Amino acid sequence: MHRIERGIRLKKSKVSIVLALLLAFALVLSACTQEGDTEPAATDDTAVDTPAGDDGENPPAEGGLTGEITVQAEEGWMEYYQAAVDRVIANNPDAKITLIESGAFDMLDVIDNTGVTNPDVADVFAIPADRIYGLSENDALAAVDSTKLAAEIGGWDNFDDGIGGNFNVDGEYLAFPYNIETLIVFANTANAEAAGVDMTNAVEVNDIQTPNEVLLPLFDTWYGVAVANAAEIEFLGKNDDGSFFSDMTAEWAELPAEKQDAITAVYEYWKKHNEAGSSLFDEEAGWGYIDDAFTSGNDGVFRLGGPWETGAIQEQTNGGADMEILPISSLTVAGKPLVHWQGGWGIGLNARIEGDQEKMDLGHAVIKEIVNPEYAVDLFKATGKILENVEPDVYASSDLDETDKRVIAAVFESYEQAPARPLFSEWGQVWDTWKNAVLSWESQKPATVEDAYAQIKASFDAMMANMQ
Repeated sequence: MHRIERGIRLKKSKVSIVLALLLAFALVLSACTQEGDTEPAATDDTAVDTPAGDDGENPPAEGGLTGEITVQAEEGWMEYYQAAVDRVIANNPDAKITLIESGAFDMLDVIDNTGVTNPDVADVFAIPADRIYGLSENDALAAVDSTKLAAEIGGWDNFDDGIGGNFNVDGEYLAFPYNIETLIVFANTANAEAAGVDMTNAVEVNDIQTPNEVLLPLFDTWYGVAVANAAEIEFLGKNDDGSFFSDMTAEWAELPAEKQDAITAVYEYWKKHNEAGSSLFDEEAGWGYIDDAFTSGNDGVFRLGGPWETGAIQEQTNGGADMEILPISSLTVAGKPLVHWQGGWGIGLNARIEGDQEKMDLGHAVIKEIVNPEYAVDLFKATGKILENVEPDVYASSDLDETDKRVIAAVFESYEQAPARPLFSEWGQVWDTWKNAVLSWESQKPATVEDAYAQIKASFDAMMANMQ
């Protein structure tokens, strides 16, 4: 916590007669206060607010911000955030900024359960991009002057073409870019060598020799999207007039060839695992199955994953000695490179401070310092956040370890090829719609891809019916 106390000091007078009058007044005041009934002197814990100006004492420091705000930070972020706060306070010593240690999702739960006026909710907090519309609908976020911040921070050729544009809701930016994320590919070099798998070229999923050569948790929609995007399948789209549509409600015969090819590849991949008796397409057991198969000494060679999984995957690959990190395009499905989304996080301002310009200005100053490109490497070390507006070479030439550098390079390369993530709240219905359809194959045992697609279509038909 930082608190800057201001004392009162008398201004020097240039006129000697004024000095004399002041001296006389001081003597009278001293005599009066000796008799008691005096107010206690201000202590270090008492802030004395003296107006600035020609008649005021001790004008505000050069930074000029005097607001008081709270800022959310996760446990592992605290040291970096404190350093960022210290830099803000150094330029604005009359301001007060308090860190609230809280997980980002924990704070979002508090917002959902009690609202943003709850004092446990910070004035500045991190949010995943997919929560932007829900928070907007609940009037939880104040507008951020992202145009000004982006110009001051620098690094964007076109701010709205990146994740920043995703935070623009009805003409207002409701968060500022904090982190980019997308899916990448991990490879186990030891398992690849043992299986004789060539890792120098992209691997086609349809051509794998064993079911575990490529480990894809396609029952999970977050990962299934990578196949859908490769074939430009729109699970749920929104027309200009606000109406919704889904490619997965079309009849099989009406689907374009590239979309049929993608669904066929998913079906054939499931079929390989089903015939091998694997549990990859089991919602509960699937993740453990992938972890075990990918462990050095087994037969898993490639797995689709996120950069946040790096630590766990290192443990599965002989402490990282057998781990290679590749862009998502290293895997293809029906000849199309896998591609995920331009996902990420933002930093938002609590709607309750929108009417207080001092708090708003201080909130903007904090955001600007948290994502200060000069400290991009320190930010990554503390939070794992990758700044969109920082050149990959900055990370590559830093003192980060080689694993982190390879992860960041793969994220940048994969992110550049990805489309923007759909953030409208209705998209949330897709998660279970795709998952339930694909998981149903385990019990329905579709004999053909047409039968398998019928399960997908039925699931999406039901979803779309709920949107009418």
